Amino acid sequence: MKYLLDSNTFIEAYGRYYGMSICPAYWSWLVRAHEAGQILSINLVKQELEKGGDDLASWVVDNQNIFIGEERLAIQQAFQGVAHHISTLTQMNPGTHEEFLSGADPWLIATAIATNSTVVTQEVLKPSNIKRKIHIPNVCESLGVPYMNTFEMLHKLEAEFILSA
Repeated sequence: MKYLLDSNTFIEAYGRYYGMSICPAYWSWLVRAHEAGQILSINLVKQELEKGGDDLASWVVDNQNIFIGEERLAIQQAFQGVAHHISTLTQMNPGTHEEFLSGADPWLIATAIATNSTVVTQEVLKPSNIKRKIHIPNVCESLGVPYMNTFEMLHKLEAEFILSA
């Protein structure tokens, strides 16, 4: 099983609990997990992260191989399905569909479908009466795409960050 990482998994880890100076092992683990074929992300996520102009953006530049392009036919076809599903969400506020479809999130879900991967996001499933924002877990639930948060992924992959003596 491959795990496909959303922007917020990098951003929250960097800014909150796995800062590069606090837990450099996490960032090394991401590289190793990618080399083992366990994790990846997409170029649109990479582009979002590079905009930060910080240490995370530098890390992304140094580890570009983690991010794959969205141009594969299977991903393009899956995106059409995701976009069609989004168009059926009639209870949303005006502009919500366009906002969701213009970002990385629908491409992340389409890539998960095309690569048989699990989406990893810090977003959580929201009640169906939310009208302002389309959430990744809600779309994943509707389309039968598996998803989880960073910590669930770390447990599944049995990640360990051990201090040396």
